[in-house]
Amino acid sequence: MAPIADAESLFAAHQVGLLRYLSRAVGHHDTARDLTQDVFLRIAGSQAIPATDDERRVWIFRIARNLAIDHQRRHQVRFETPANPDTEVVQRAGQDTSAAVNEALAALDPLDRDVFLMREVAGLSYAEVATACDLTVAAVRSRIHRARPLRAGFPSA
Repeated sequence: MAPIADAESLFAAHQVGLLRYLSRAVGHHDTARDLTQDVFLRIAGSQAIPATDDERRVWIFRIARNLAIDHQRRHQVRFETPANPDTEVVQRAGQDTSAAVNEALAALDPLDRDVFLMREVAGLSYAEVATACDLTVAAVRSRIHRARPLRAGFPSA
């Protein structure tokens, strides 16, 4: 299969998970959509696509994580939080929950946040997260355990 055809099939298979991961990782849906497209542009331009589905999935999320880190470094943007949390604005329960989750994510160490999001939002296995983040499986388990109180705010992946 040609690299462009592979990129298109990978896009179809992983677009939703990547967008969910990147939306939480960068804190802004439009930016996440742009970064998701950037992931697949890099894949389309790659001469070597990993052979197995598991290797491709890890490879894709590693590219996404690196793009998110680069974006945050360039823009010094962590997460969007309300400018004035004391403002009394009536919000729907879903918005309240989303804001609370974003605040909790912002409080995590960046690597803990990435590990948590890859596992809980994108649904990667512990081994896949470990490979994507250059960690051991034991380190992933430890980081997930530290971030576990956040899990209640996320649907199962």
